[in-house]
Amino acid sequence: MSAWFRKERKPRVSQRARLEIPRDAWDKCEACGHVDIRERFERELNVCPSCGHHRRFSAEEYLELLTDAGTWRELGQELRSLDPLNFEHYPDRTKASQHKTGQLDAIYTGLGKLEGIPLHLGVMNFAYMGGSMGSVVGEKIARLAHRSADKGVPLVLVCASGGARMQEGVLSLMQMAKTSSAIAEVRRQGVPFITILTNPTTGGVSASYAMQGDTILAEPGAVIGFAGQRVIKQTIGQDLPDGFQTAEFLLEHGQIDDVVPRGSLREMTVRLLRHMLGHRAADAAQSVSP
Repeated sequence: MSAWFRKERKPRVSQRARLEIPRDAWDKCEACGHVDIRERFERELNVCPSCGHHRRFSAEEYLELLTDAGTWRELGQELRSLDPLNFEHYPDRTKASQHKTGQLDAIYTGLGKLEGIPLHLGVMNFAYMGGSMGSVVGEKIARLAHRSADKGVPLVLVCASGGARMQEGVLSLMQMAKTSSAIAEVRRQGVPFITILTNPTTGGVSASYAMQGDTILAEPGAVIGFAGQRVIKQTIGQDLPDGFQTAEFLLEHGQIDDVVPRGSLREMTVRLLRHMLGHRAADAAQSVSP
């Protein structure tokens, strides 16, 4: 009789297949240590969903963010750096950067539309020798500024740079004057000019066109300044306040106009352009032909 009530236990076979998640599917925030799937970071435009830290965003991603699909057309892509000073290993450095980025120098310049508004857009490429400003960068910005002044089309520059390119010596420093002169013509013509400062914007770039916009925006936490903290401290012989080269500090002291999270950058740029253009938006749309 006892056999009737005995229940034989059979091993249960799991109906769930074990999910294997590759290691490279995860990513970690450098600021707070938050770990999440890489796709979520990408959906958030490389902004940490936990602490809001803005991680590196590529030049190509800024182009996509700030132009309507299918409207971007690059200008001046044939320009390339030479070696005017015969600086040691400079040709090797430029070849390595060109191979790494697929670009001939450290900035994209061109034209496109943003929510239907024509604009001339320049985006510095930090992946190319730290976004350093040499003769090509200066020339491309100057050409784009002159084009904006001639056609009455707004100019937007996204800055990310360690400063002037030392391998070109004084020729790189001369780009500060050249770009400033071209942007002065944009201002004389009453054409809107917006700069967007990302991490980092330093050296000769911050001392020239980056800080000359009619409106100067910056991403949260971006390092913005001319010289490094140690150099400044040694020069003035004083201790420096914490975070004095961050976007938030500069906003508090009136050196920039706003700190805008990356997720709101497109909307803010559109709003500013519409406000600055006013009734001239329709005229600008007709004058943006190649």
